[in-house]
Amino acid sequence: MALETVAHLDEIPLGTRKVVKAGGHKLLLFHLDTGFYATQAYCPHLLAPLKSGKLLNGHVLQCPFHRAQFDVTSGDVIRWANFPPGIQALNVLRGERCLATYPVVIEGDQIRVDMR
Repeated sequence: MALETVAHLDEIPLGTRKVVKAGGHKLLLFHLDTGFYATQAYCPHLLAPLKSGKLLNGHVLQCPFHRAQFDVTSGDVIRWANFPPGIQALNVLRGERCLATYPVVIEGDQIRVDMR
């Protein structure tokens, strides 16, 4: 395991998220009802920043640019980019891709991410 400390527990209250750096990459760290989750910070569609995306149903992150939706607990695609109208033509070139996720480990008051 390549664990890197990215934050302390008191920095990310329940229901919030934070951009952190680990392994030279920006990640989004989420504190949900079911625990802490780390994902890539950019949408795999066209690399738009996800930090201001809506969190739907408690665990589905929606890209603020093209409305792709991802389960932050698994990285699975819930809905691929569908906005604005016509973006589907570009989707032929940029096919559906999951959101990268990284295991999170809590050690004491430290939040650590496994960058594998």
